[in-house]
Amino acid sequence: MEYLTFEKPIEELIIKLEKAKELGADGAVDVSKTISDIASQIQATRKEIYENLSPWEKVQLSRHPQRPYTLDYIEALSAGDFIELHGDRGVKDDKAMVGGWGTIGKQSVMFIGQQKGRNTKQRQFRNFGMANPEGYRKALRLMKMAEKFGKPVVCLIDTPGAFPGLEAEERGQGEAIARNILEMTTLKVPIIVVIIGEGASGGALGIGVGDKILMLNNAWYSVISPENCSTILWRSWDYKEIAADALKLTANDMQGLGLVDEIIKEPLGGAHTFPEETYKKVKKAITKAILEFSSVDKETLVNNRMEKFCNMGMVKE
Repeated sequence: MEYLTFEKPIEELIIKLEKAKELGADGAVDVSKTISDIASQIQATRKEIYENLSPWEKVQLSRHPQRPYTLDYIEALSAGDFIELHGDRGVKDDKAMVGGWGTIGKQSVMFIGQQKGRNTKQRQFRNFGMANPEGYRKALRLMKMAEKFGKPVVCLIDTPGAFPGLEAEERGQGEAIARNILEMTTLKVPIIVVIIGEGASGGALGIGVGDKILMLNNAWYSVISPENCSTILWRSWDYKEIAADALKLTANDMQGLGLVDEIIKEPLGGAHTFPEETYKKVKKAITKAILEFSSVDKETLVNNRMEKFCNMGMVKE
């Protein structure tokens, strides 16, 4: 397990716990009380740290190398029956955007989401989770397929942004994202969106229009990353912590602004420490949301979704 700077006190206690267990393994010394005391200290330290995280620390947690990615969630939620679908039928198959059929319980759904990589080779293969226009066009193709068969769409957001390369702009990056936003608004099946890690800029919005927007409490959602915001305003990355606070990008901020409907609370210690528990919480929230919209007729579903997004950002004076 890798530990971030603010997690170091937990790492030290876990090392002590492992040493105590090794000492008591041969049975020569009774260390049961010591083990119990250290376990209690770990729990108390986790509570103190994770319940008082700054916005920048939450950004760091969202990027933790052991944090579950989209395919990890899909595999856990669909119990291994996921069938991945490829290609936008125009240019190529974008590896940063994944999607396909799976089931949650007994309900067939279309999963769509950005996928990052865990090592250098995988990150290059997945383009660091930054999709090209063909990725968004693939996502739209799969959404339309779900609509054709009357199945809900589940979008898992985890991206530092859409790919900003020249070739992406040449192939219509902005148009592809705008088209997705338009088409998702009028899609005649329920759309459940879950922000599981980074939710940056148009890269997130390209699959971010839904009837229910869920967000893990250690994820973030913003028009720009703290580093890029700091670079634009102060010509340096040194002010990224100030930027993170000013951007109001945490789950609580998003819910307070009416941009997120529900926060899924990760286990104390984060999704990277307790992935299985996190999968269960996410599955429960998605299942509840699908059930909530399953009986809503198509016209009402679309009208409510349009009204929901039209009301975002409105201020009464």
